[in-house]
Amino acid sequence: MGLFERYLSVWVALSIVAGVLLGQGFPALFSMVASLEIAHVNLVVAALIWVMIYPMMIHVDFSAMKDVGKKPKGLALTLIVNWLIKPFSMAFIAWLFFDVLFARWVDPQSASEYIAGMILLGVAPCTAMVFVWSQLCNGDANYTLAQVSINDIIMVFAFAPLCALLLGVNSIVVPWQTLLLSVFLYVLIPLSAGYLTRKILGSNGVTALGRTLKPWSIIGLLTTIVLLFGFQAEVILSKPHIIVLIAIPLLIQTYGIFALSFVAAKRLRLPFNIAAPACMIATSNFFELAVAVAISLFGLNSGAALATVVGVLVEVPVMLSLVYIANRNQHRFI
Repeated sequence: MGLFERYLSVWVALSIVAGVLLGQGFPALFSMVASLEIAHVNLVVAALIWVMIYPMMIHVDFSAMKDVGKKPKGLALTLIVNWLIKPFSMAFIAWLFFDVLFARWVDPQSASEYIAGMILLGVAPCTAMVFVWSQLCNGDANYTLAQVSINDIIMVFAFAPLCALLLGVNSIVVPWQTLLLSVFLYVLIPLSAGYLTRKILGSNGVTALGRTLKPWSIIGLLTTIVLLFGFQAEVILSKPHIIVLIAIPLLIQTYGIFALSFVAAKRLRLPFNIAAPACMIATSNFFELAVAVAISLFGLNSGAALATVVGVLVEVPVMLSLVYIANRNQHRFI
């Protein structure tokens, strides 16, 4: 492992601190960067995600994609957890904490909005960053792409009904611009670039290029962390107690879903390069979509929007910890 990988937890911690300090010291700069967005998709973050995802996309072998269907257990695990377990467990945990355990510290109106924001996170499975987590676990690039693609197709049809059911509202207006633009930016563009690179360089050239690009992928990840925490520096410093209250059930949900998926993957006897990405996909969230829906339903300054933002802040460092846990337990798999 290189310098970045060996001390990744240290770099992440420093990036979080740097993001908060820079966001507090240069709020105008971060506000300008945050304004560079289309349909709630920040273009600077999108570019950084390209830097992270591209090294994995060059390893996608389209000729081998046909073999993914021969290993359906990993796909089944991801879909069952994402659509039949995770949304309902998130709704239950959110209700348990904000309607019961935290009731004395949070007023009922704010509690209901925090619950709504957490539910929106639970119903939106990840599209982009999961490629990064898979790469850090040496996941099967072809299989990860298939899992993400199937999730995206299901999300088009299932996201709105599930949100309406769990939020208790009559209908949900899906922000199609956010959904489709995210898939275009985070999947189609880097996948196309990876395909062209593979076609031009061949497998040997791609292997050498992958080694060269790997440090840049980590740099892109750390820069993204700095930006995400810089964007929300004012909220973090002005409402630390609320951030903590929202983060606690989100952490329990995330680690709980990962543990469930990890045990299930072991019982299904999945190979590690399929099991690890399956667990990451089942655990992570599509935060751009959740934020967009929270803002459209409840408003920019609502508790629901704040809860989705806390989900963004929690996700990256927590998912990196799960990558570490998965890699440390690789020997338990085939």
